[in-house]
Amino acid sequence: MPQAINTELLRDIVTGTAITCCIVAVSLMMPIAGFFISLLIPLPVLFYRAKLGRKNGIIIPVLTAGILTVTVGRLSLDVFFLLEMMVLGLILFELFEKELSIEKTVGYTCIAIVGISLAAMLVYSGYTNIGLIDLVTRYVVKNLELTISWYENIGVSDEQISIIKQSFNGLQFFLVRILPALIFVSALFVTWTNMVISRPVLKAKSLFYPDFGSLNQWKSPEKLIWGVIGTGFLLLIGGSSIKMIGMNGLFILLAVYFFHGIAVVSFFFEKKNIPRIVRIILYAFLAVQQILWLFVIGLGLFDLWLDFRKLNPPEIENKNPK
Repeated sequence: MPQAINTELLRDIVTGTAITCCIVAVSLMMPIAGFFISLLIPLPVLFYRAKLGRKNGIIIPVLTAGILTVTVGRLSLDVFFLLEMMVLGLILFELFEKELSIEKTVGYTCIAIVGISLAAMLVYSGYTNIGLIDLVTRYVVKNLELTISWYENIGVSDEQISIIKQSFNGLQFFLVRILPALIFVSALFVTWTNMVISRPVLKAKSLFYPDFGSLNQWKSPEKLIWGVIGTGFLLLIGGSSIKMIGMNGLFILLAVYFFHGIAVVSFFFEKKNIPRIVRIILYAFLAVQQILWLFVIGLGLFDLWLDFRKLNPPEIENKNPK
């Protein structure tokens, strides 16, 4: 029996490592599409952490990290990013086991990833003898160039691409200053994506998944609107440093309302029995049409007052007979 258990454990470790390595390899070989594929890196790490436990589950990301480092042969911010994705999977399931609220689970995961990202950038800055600001600027420029290349490949009009190129320096200046918010929002997106995908995967194998309720009925805390007002106020009255803080805060809060809006959209997709394949196509279309992001954010904001999903029952006035 112990030998059979060890054989099964070894098979799971090899399988989990192979799956994670394949996702990492595709992420590295396909610079544009690979970014979206890399969002799934936490999933096998989370799954095998749930299946094998903490002691054995951690072997898979450690082995994958070793293989990745040896294969690439050098450290880079992209390598650190891929390593962070594996750590995110471990952190997420640790928080699953604590059965916290969905807000705390997502929030603590994002805060941890932001801290790890900052530490990774400091380590890499020291390793390469490149100043932190210069390092961040180079990374932003590289990703802007990749984004323009991707737009060219998917058939975005020459006029739009020309506008982006003309705004290149302004975009670079802006993105460098909101990098903390970008890291947090990226972690938020990856965390939410893996929470949604891991639910049916874990339940299919009778593994633990916390009861968060129906995610398409989630809504942001009402008090968060004061954060939007406050950060907006900082943008109006503050100096350059204060405005940068306000800009980062506002960007993070609007991302939260984006997911609130996505929950509203998902609710009506389910209510109208929209076929799954159609939902996937519509979500993919939403992902590449940035103008629609504003519409979704608006849905999240106005749902606080208009209650589009009718989740809050109307208050019935209590009239006592005289």
